[in-house]
Amino acid sequence: MAYRSVIDVMLLLVRDDAILLALRSGTGFADGLWNVPSGKLEAGEDAAAAICREAREEIGLRLDRESLSLASTVHFRNEYSEGRLGLFFHAESWEGDPVNAEPHKCARIAWFPLCDLPDNTYLYTRIGIELYRRQENFTTSGWGTQEALE
Repeated sequence: MAYRSVIDVMLLLVRDDAILLALRSGTGFADGLWNVPSGKLEAGEDAAAAICREAREEIGLRLDRESLSLASTVHFRNEYSEGRLGLFFHAESWEGDPVNAEPHKCARIAWFPLCDLPDNTYLYTRIGIELYRRQENFTTSGWGTQEALE
């Protein structure tokens, strides 16, 4: 049987060596943890369209597909043994100022130094950001093999 995985699109919005994170709240999953603006790929949607949609929905920004680059990829298995493929996109530029456009899912947004993320940053997110910082592009985590970023 062919393997299928959820595909997540994750936005690395970096300004002056700081990254924008969102504090999850009210979702029932990873609440109280910091995450990058992100979401799942929807049926019929390509990855670039998905990250542009998520940026608009979550933080009110307009992204140009041409400003995006795939910074890192993480094949992650979470604490429920669910496999996910995370595509971490870096946006070179954007239109607007980030706002918390989904207060029912996010307690707040804030900028943090790339090299000093909050302790309560979701592991999946932390791994993708660390890959970006190291200028590395792929790792796995949670699959019982050598763990990422040891």
